[in-house]
Amino acid sequence: MSKSGNHAEDTDHELEKLGRSVGESFADAIGDADEAEATLFTTNISGDLDATLPPRAATLSQSILNRVAATPDAPAFGSPNADGTWRVRTWKEAGDEMARLAAGFLALGLQPEERVAIASNTRVEWVLADGGVMLAGGANTTIYPSTGEDDFAYIMNDSGSRFLVAEDQGQADKALSQGDKIPSLEKIILIDGQGDGDKVLSWAELEALGANALVADPLLVSRTVENIKAESLATLIYTSGTTGRPKGVMLPQSNWVFQGASMQALDVVQPDDVQFLWLPLAHSFGKVLLAAAYQVGFVTYIDGRVPKIVENLPVVQPTLMAGVPRIFEKIYQGANAKAKAGGGAKEKIFNWAFAATIDIKAKQRAGQNPGPTAGARLALADKLVFSKIQALTGGRMRVMISGSAALNGDVARWFDAAGLPIIEGYGLTENSAAGCVVRPDDMVFGSVGQPLPGTQVMIAEDGEVLLRGPHVMKGYWNLPQANAETLLADGWLATGDIGELDDHGRLKITDRKKDLVKTSGGKYIAPGQIAAQFKVISALASNLVVQASDRNYATALISVDPEALQKFADENGLSGDFETLTQSDAVRAALQEDIDTLNGQLNRWETIKKFTVLPRDLSEEDGELTASLKVKRNVVEKNFRDLIDAMYAD
Repeated sequence: MSKSGNHAEDTDHELEKLGRSVGESFADAIGDADEAEATLFTTNISGDLDATLPPRAATLSQSILNRVAATPDAPAFGSPNADGTWRVRTWKEAGDEMARLAAGFLALGLQPEERVAIASNTRVEWVLADGGVMLAGGANTTIYPSTGEDDFAYIMNDSGSRFLVAEDQGQADKALSQGDKIPSLEKIILIDGQGDGDKVLSWAELEALGANALVADPLLVSRTVENIKAESLATLIYTSGTTGRPKGVMLPQSNWVFQGASMQALDVVQPDDVQFLWLPLAHSFGKVLLAAAYQVGFVTYIDGRVPKIVENLPVVQPTLMAGVPRIFEKIYQGANAKAKAGGGAKEKIFNWAFAATIDIKAKQRAGQNPGPTAGARLALADKLVFSKIQALTGGRMRVMISGSAALNGDVARWFDAAGLPIIEGYGLTENSAAGCVVRPDDMVFGSVGQPLPGTQVMIAEDGEVLLRGPHVMKGYWNLPQANAETLLADGWLATGDIGELDDHGRLKITDRKKDLVKTSGGKYIAPGQIAAQFKVISALASNLVVQASDRNYATALISVDPEALQKFADENGLSGDFETLTQSDAVRAALQEDIDTLNGQLNRWETIKKFTVLPRDLSEEDGELTASLKVKRNVVEKNFRDLIDAMYAD
């Protein structure tokens, strides 16, 4: 097992534990009615599809300089100190540091659109390095720090990256150990660590190099930015992909500016927002949030250490935070499980608060009268339960954003009831992360909302979602055949997703095109949609991988979450290692109940007739999950072919 594999697996488990611990804290938040005042959260996001985009720069590089010039003394980025306090850089301080880094890259010989790779966890230095690359006219090649040595070398070599910004010696060694496999690499800059006087520079050494260059030529960076074009390559993001080698997605400067301006136009972000950013910045979702910060000027507190999220939220007191569905699902499951375990009045109050609030809000949105006591019931639910839940997030959360995968509608309703509305967005790396977004004043749960201003959505004859707009990629790096398959005539991007549009232009994603399976009876099944339903039902399961292609009935492989399994074992007096517990009668019986519940929500041809509990959890290390925790079906099917075949043996 490689070091990077251990890290990836640990990160997955930390995400699971985070969601569960936050959920349990939510359930624990119920107390006496006299302890808190009622607070209702509201949103005000325009649903105007024809909204005019606000003034914006032609390039992201210029957007950075514009922001520094407009609000030099306003807070820009917060980062944690070793003692638990936070350092907050102003926009001028951040801009000056980015300029020194940019000048340092230029002094090293960086040319327009040449690639600088960044392999680091989410931290302020990642943001500053990316800004430095933008101001130098280069392009950032993003690499997840969990990437193994082989894929690391592939991305570096395929992108032709001349420089690497590495978080620590471990990330640097992934490049150094590959030797001749990365012939383009000239210098490595260490965020944490010292240079070697040759190929490796420290962060301070790069800054010093840039500072000297700016003394000799004070206009070096500003002159460079003036020559950057809107169509210039800004970011080369390698998709983790569910099949094959990762593909480099070419995203120009103008794409990010458009995304930032779109979020501003829809009032998703506001100048006085306080963002807490923990998402991996190697993902396009994270970069969109940075583009919005440059456009609007709100402050962003940055700390990618997953175990610290619960601790950080009450300190930072954010108004804005983005996450992935798995986090929200685990919070939902953890809170409900803890309330159920508490029993008695606590459980009754908890369940009543959510049920009553969801019902009232549903009637209000439908234009129905929720009854004369609705206001009093909302106030009481908020006082007893929701105000305390809100306090766990800092007490000021205005809105949260979910992306990367579909969010279950029941989960979205639950958070909305708690006064923590989740805006679900839709997009993919190939269109710079965002193409549609839910407007909080038009919350239709299960939908990913309406197109961004200037974006068009069309459903092809086979059900595939097509996107067109200023956020679409230039193409895949060095992959003409893939470009021909994905970039269609008239500027349309084939997303690979299956979806449908309602009469109001709201998009609903049902599954991935390549993941749709057809039974031997001619019925289509959407495995991803079924899996999403199941993960909300089951507290034990981490993933459900449905099988039905060319079969006369559907089966499933179920992977069990290690933390949930241990908790289940403790509660039921079970002992043994992970594999022994997964194969126990008690675990199978519990999962059978969950499958029965799931089957009650499915069409007859979709129901799971048999299932097998896997002896281990799926992992990124074994190639079964992407870096964003999406299941690679082909790898799972290959790794567990014998178990699948056994379910169809009789």
